[in-house]
Amino acid sequence: MAADTELVALYWTVSGPVEVHVGREWSLFDWADRCSEARKVGFSGIGIWHADLKHVLETRSLAEMKKVFDDSGLRHLELEFIMDWFVDPGDPRREASDEIRELLIRAAAEFDAHHIKVGNIPGTACEVPVLTERFAELCADAAEHTDAKVVYEIMPFDATVKTIDTAVEVVGGAGAPNGGIAIDTWHMSKLGIAPDELRRIPPQYLSWIELSDGQFENMDDPIDEVVNHRHLPGEGEFDLPAYIAVCEDCGYSGPWGVEVLSEELRNNPLDVILRRAYETTASQFGNERSST
Repeated sequence: MAADTELVALYWTVSGPVEVHVGREWSLFDWADRCSEARKVGFSGIGIWHADLKHVLETRSLAEMKKVFDDSGLRHLELEFIMDWFVDPGDPRREASDEIRELLIRAAAEFDAHHIKVGNIPGTACEVPVLTERFAELCADAAEHTDAKVVYEIMPFDATVKTIDTAVEVVGGAGAPNGGIAIDTWHMSKLGIAPDELRRIPPQYLSWIELSDGQFENMDDPIDEVVNHRHLPGEGEFDLPAYIAVCEDCGYSGPWGVEVLSEELRNNPLDVILRRAYETTASQFGNERSST
């Protein structure tokens, strides 16, 4: 891995034993420990999920969190996740989304965050024109407070955006300077989107890349698979080096996120989680393996 390649340990990778989307989502690992241990093994950034951010803010202010982050030597922060931002105002789902939206935008301004990640995890139906308009509104709202990008993540559960072309249609149609597309190699592989298909994304919208490995054959329970059975980079069947090579060829220079939702990984001590995540991901850069 080149010396200037930067990796970001995303929240679900470093959360420890949590109940993803169904219970306690906040981490038992202290914020300061996460920051210091991440930097110790080589990460240059870290991620935080909105429920965990709310929990940390019960005992620390945003300014205190930022000082811990800076003192650890970290540079990049990912904030996630805004869903139901495209639901009509007045809908209870939109009200809950707007609360998270305000929190993450405020945190992005305090941290000078790299980006805020958004998408459609619940799979709520929405037509492309409405989605495009609401994405433009969301980006404009964020731009009033922070320079952080707003990145739309393509995923299998999204009722509308599960292809490169639709993602480009939405983000490109919104035309927001701070709007972009988030690519996760796990989602790409599960959707059958080959590395070369990423070349259809205009470079200005290729804003964020996450690395995660897995198996091509779907497990019986897709929810269990997505939250508990991803693999560390290089420990599954997906061609991560090919995705990395295409993204670099398209002008993406990082940082790169590491998002491995794995029950096995979560049940390790924090230092073991971070060391394994860093070492396996770093080994994918410069690897010549490719199926394309």
